[in-house]
Amino acid sequence: MGILLTGEQAAATGSGIVLILYIVIIVAFMYFIMIRPQKKEQKRMAAMLADMAVGDCVLTTSGFYGVVIDITDDTIIVEFGSNKNCRIPMQKSAVAQIEKSDAE
Repeated sequence: MGILLTGEQAAATGSGIVLILYIVIIVAFMYFIMIRPQKKEQKRMAAMLADMAVGDCVLTTSGFYGVVIDITDDTIIVEFGSNKNCRIPMQKSAVAQIEKSDAE
């Protein structure tokens, strides 16, 4: 059992370290390109939905514009168009964009 490594063993150890380094670089690249922006977008959407108030104009994910009439824990009631009888309950997650009312 010699303390010194032969040429083949030293080359195998060096290539193993390079392989581990490449894997670490690829994982870091995937984190900064894919995971981090998605988490930022989720935080932005959660803050937007938490800031929603009655009277705000919303754009739903289906493309309809409406006015928020009532807000509960996970649902909202949205009034669409000039017909005051067209009120539809929907999940908060169906809101794509919020435009604050001018009353503020």
